[in-house]
Amino acid sequence: MKNLFWLKNALFACLLVCNTSWLLAHNIIGRITDASTGEVITGATIFIPSLNIGTTSDELGAFKFKNLDGESYELSVSFVGFVTQNVQATTSGVLDIRLKPTTLNLSEIVVSGQRDLSKTMTIINKIDLELRPTRSSQDVLRMVPGLFTAQHAGGGKAEQIYLRGFDIDHGTDIRVTVDGMPVNMVSHAHGQGYADLHFLIPELIDNVDFNKGPYYSQQGDFTTAGYANFNTRNALSRSSLKFEAGRFDTYRAVGLIDLLKGNTDNRHNAYFASDLTFTNGPFDSPQNFNRINLMGKYHGLIGTDKVLTVSLSTFTSRWEASGQVPDRAVKSGIIGRFGSIDDREGGNTSRTNANIQLRQNLQNGDLLRNQFYYVKNQFQLFSNFTFFLDDPVNGDEIRQFEDRDIFGYNLSYAAEREIGSMSLRSEAGLELRYDKTKGTELAHTARRNQLINRLALGDIDQLNAGLYIDEVLKVTERFSVNAGLRFDQFSFGYVNQLDSVYNHQVVYANIASPKLNFYYNASPNVQIYLKSGIGFHSNDTRVVVPQNGVEILPKAYGVDLGTFVKPFPRLLLNLAGWFLDLDQEFVYVGDAAVVEPSGKTRRYGFDFSGRYQAADWLFLDVDLNYTMPRSREVAEGEDLFRSRRPSPVLAASLPSLEKV
Repeated sequence: MKNLFWLKNALFACLLVCNTSWLLAHNIIGRITDASTGEVITGATIFIPSLNIGTTSDELGAFKFKNLDGESYELSVSFVGFVTQNVQATTSGVLDIRLKPTTLNLSEIVVSGQRDLSKTMTIINKIDLELRPTRSSQDVLRMVPGLFTAQHAGGGKAEQIYLRGFDIDHGTDIRVTVDGMPVNMVSHAHGQGYADLHFLIPELIDNVDFNKGPYYSQQGDFTTAGYANFNTRNALSRSSLKFEAGRFDTYRAVGLIDLLKGNTDNRHNAYFASDLTFTNGPFDSPQNFNRINLMGKYHGLIGTDKVLTVSLSTFTSRWEASGQVPDRAVKSGIIGRFGSIDDREGGNTSRTNANIQLRQNLQNGDLLRNQFYYVKNQFQLFSNFTFFLDDPVNGDEIRQFEDRDIFGYNLSYAAEREIGSMSLRSEAGLELRYDKTKGTELAHTARRNQLINRLALGDIDQLNAGLYIDEVLKVTERFSVNAGLRFDQFSFGYVNQLDSVYNHQVVYANIASPKLNFYYNASPNVQIYLKSGIGFHSNDTRVVVPQNGVEILPKAYGVDLGTFVKPFPRLLLNLAGWFLDLDQEFVYVGDAAVVEPSGKTRRYGFDFSGRYQAADWLFLDVDLNYTMPRSREVAEGEDLFRSRRPSPVLAASLPSLEKV
């Protein structure tokens, strides 16, 4: 009994010491919000000059300094586009810091202490959004350094994308999302990874989080050349109406309505937005292009630890197109520069989205995210690439059609812990996506309404379950290591409706994608980074099933070595050299219903980006990119990489033009 008495006292003393140590540990806790809208600010820099340490606010605007020696410190709080505040903070209570919007100033960007300054470049591109005119959200993609696009079907179809030596077609090698919802369409009627952003109203884009290469655990399918995550505004500073008019019967009207104007606590925001666009275009045959976008969004702080975001949007578009314009036909006088051989091209498309996100700070400071989304997408496209080459009587018009439902769920858990003098930020996530299409079709048609024969017709169901873990170890104030691992499991199902016997074929595949990145702050104004990782993109179900699951998830192996330099307060430079290998793959060509092997490829090059603020009202930027793409399976001199998409054989069809 005596020993038990002493044991009890020893345990009590231990608990007392532990509790006393916790009480003696001084913590500073706070939240940062936009003073004009009440919206939480993610990524703001909080710095304690006297200790030369800093941190950033999380997705709920919260931040914390733990285990401080003193009871009172002065904090410097800054974020690009807001007035920097110096705040006197104590270890009692929770700080409520409200930053006032102001002119964007590059001098506010902090190099030292940032893990990945590419995120900062994302914030800087809010300048581009405000200063550059955009007709659609597809135009915003071109603000990603080194990325450019081309339109070749009248404005209603997703643009062709080019990045790091890839002809990405419409999205095969770049992952695109909006508010966490996928834009890329797997096993699409027109092409794998088809990414149509026209459903997004450009005035609602708050920022675009982008990065290049396959180095990020949170990014899955299609992240080979890179990714672009569009984030819409959570709140409006004011309601507005805009009307635009231009040549060729071009008109556009945009309305942004704040639904909770006068909300006193700024904890809840809601708005409705609409966009109506019409144009006939410059071609001899009127384009009759019309597009309507509608969106409503609610964003609110529930209690002190939850943020709920709900959005509903719908979009529909219809257009005519003049199709291919052969240079030979123009020079011979058969058609004018804006004429057409076949002006019956065009199509119609629509998309409806429902998106619910709930983010919660747990009592221990960890962050839990839940997201549910549903997408309804319909697509119909009429094209004629070869005019009368294959069918001299009816012409070579084709129709591509699909009706798709997407169901998705994303879950992630993020935590930050101290390991001695080091800090470890951990994130684990689960992503589920199920695509189901009915009657995905490629057909030979005439004058749009006459069916000649079907080349492909079937039902597709595809499931992707992804798990990832991402660790960031801050070894010192200057050096950080980011290691991650992603595992994806796929199920591909296809029913060929052209077969006389029903046969639901299903194949399975999986892939593991490791990542390893290093960040070193050589000085307060210089960061050096080395990124490496394996990524992948899935192939079309109509390829996967005939191949019996062989080589259907080709890997991409990438390395980036670069630096961010801030030689002057208002000048930020980024220079990187990179290397990317892609494994053998099979590509389903939606325009011909054929499978085409593209072989192994290699790409390497250099990227340079610069942002300079010459004055409060004058910004200068430059992006220079050099890429060397090569095939790895042919002899030297013949290894120039060919585009995945076969070029139309126009010369063979031109002799028939005089008979049209």
